[in-house]
Amino acid sequence: MTDNNIQYLTAESLETLQSDVNTLKNKTIPDIAKRIDEAKQQGDLSENAEYHQAREDMSWAQGKLRELEQILENYQLITKTDNVGVVSVGSTAVVKVNGTTKEYTIVGPQEIDPAKGYISNESPIGTALIGARKKDKVEVSTPAGKLIYEIIEIK
Repeated sequence: MTDNNIQYLTAESLETLQSDVNTLKNKTIPDIAKRIDEAKQQGDLSENAEYHQAREDMSWAQGKLRELEQILENYQLITKTDNVGVVSVGSTAVVKVNGTTKEYTIVGPQEIDPAKGYISNESPIGTALIGARKKDKVEVSTPAGKLIYEIIEIK
């Protein structure tokens, strides 16, 4: 397992993913299987819209289950105590850029939420901030050009 396969997850996100896997395995997929079986019993499958929709739904559910199981096989739990004083996955960095103070929490790609300031460790800003310390200045290439982010605080 290489670092490229690791999915960084908070405890909350891990719990949600485990719940989603459980729901898919124990409710969604069995319910779709029942729909497929009922549609098969209606006879001619070539013109049976319910059958074709149920097959598409099953394909989606099985694909989603495989995706979630792969994440759960390759995750690392984010803890706030990792790398104190250095920006890392799970850290919240308070930065100053272009005279504006912003706050970014570095999370894995599964948890990004720009409205909350949650950015991926794989994003340009996340990548630049990781490993930085308080008072460090990091350069980030953006579509608008290069920006300098000064780390004010690490939480």
